[in-house]
Amino acid sequence: MKKMLLMIFFSNFILSELVLEITQGTEDPFKAAVIKFDGEHEITTNVDQIIKNNLTRTGEFTILDNDDLLSIPNNESEIIFNDFKILNIDYLIIGNIANDYSNIKAEYQVFDIKKGSKVRSSTVFGIPNKNRQLAHYISDGIYEEITGIKGIASTKILYVTQNKEYRLVVADADGKNEQVLLESSEPIISPSWSPDSKKVAYVSFETGMAKVFIQDIASGNRELVIENSSQISSPAWSPDGKFLSLTMYQDGNAEIYILNLINKNLTRLTNHYAIDTESSWSTKGSKIMFTSGRSGSPQLYEINLRKSNAIPKRITFEGNYNAKGSYLPNNEGIVFVHRADTNFQIALKYFDENFIRPLTESQMDESPSISPNGNVIVYSIKEGGMGLLSGVTLSGAKFKLPAKEGSVREPAWSGFLR
Repeated sequence: MKKMLLMIFFSNFILSELVLEITQGTEDPFKAAVIKFDGEHEITTNVDQIIKNNLTRTGEFTILDNDDLLSIPNNESEIIFNDFKILNIDYLIIGNIANDYSNIKAEYQVFDIKKGSKVRSSTVFGIPNKNRQLAHYISDGIYEEITGIKGIASTKILYVTQNKEYRLVVADADGKNEQVLLESSEPIISPSWSPDSKKVAYVSFETGMAKVFIQDIASGNRELVIENSSQISSPAWSPDGKFLSLTMYQDGNAEIYILNLINKNLTRLTNHYAIDTESSWSTKGSKIMFTSGRSGSPQLYEINLRKSNAIPKRITFEGNYNAKGSYLPNNEGIVFVHRADTNFQIALKYFDENFIRPLTESQMDESPSISPNGNVIVYSIKEGGMGLLSGVTLSGAKFKLPAKEGSVREPAWSGFLR
């Protein structure tokens, strides 16, 4: 008998958390000091440490230990800039937390040591026992101030784990705070976030038949949107949230279809004897990219939805395997799986360039997903026969999120949550 258990986001069932492991940073990272926030106590402990971890994980920061500092200022009036200049520190972060057990108010400041001035002063509000979320919001503000790029510490990652059961899991971007959305004895594949990151779509085989569900993250309620006696895979949301593109085997051959989520009408997009699969939408929703074998090997193609009877255009030519493509949020390029010799690696191609940029050096990388700021790619790899998540930034920093138990695959990055 097949077993399936639906679990809402705020369930008490929590998996063993993924463990963050930094494997490589950028060549010239920012040097920063994060002072323990004044006023931290039992309910809001470790806020400063979470901020340090978030900044370190980007690979763009080196965070000094407070024991190595010449002075520890708790407020602006106590800062001796020369103490930090001597250590070649670029930025100093200080803050304080006020907590009345019903609300948390965190104030923080960012100081540019070389300029000798304050460059940011912000206030973040939170609730008790949500200190991780509070720290993520602060981290995003710090990161954006220093780099000019919107931070992603407060975003989420969706993925599938397999041990004795299959589980659909959502976690913080650092791999912590895992929550199970669905548990089943049958496979769960192709998880995908809605544009507003309030819902997820996925394929479940819980009855032995491929079914696409849409599940609300907060309530756990879900809707069956389409099922098929043969095979369905790779649901992908349109940017306006009104459509899903997906792969279906209606006539025994894999083709791309578009499902209208309002009236449930199904429209066939491709029509070729070769396999067409793994579709994704451009940021504005005017184009769909997909993997096709119509040239004799898996390559990426693009079709313009604004043109009637548009012919798919091939967009990858280097190598004999390019698949599972996603558009960068700024639509300036694509990220995909590329085979180099016998290795499957994550690669980047900008549309104004005629060459591919390999981002990884592993042997079996798959399922890349791009962060909403376009700066980080999370993907799954095989190591010791087990699947785990790894990440790489466009600047070359790398990290791993190995699970303590089970195999992890098919990550999907949420959009910005605030």
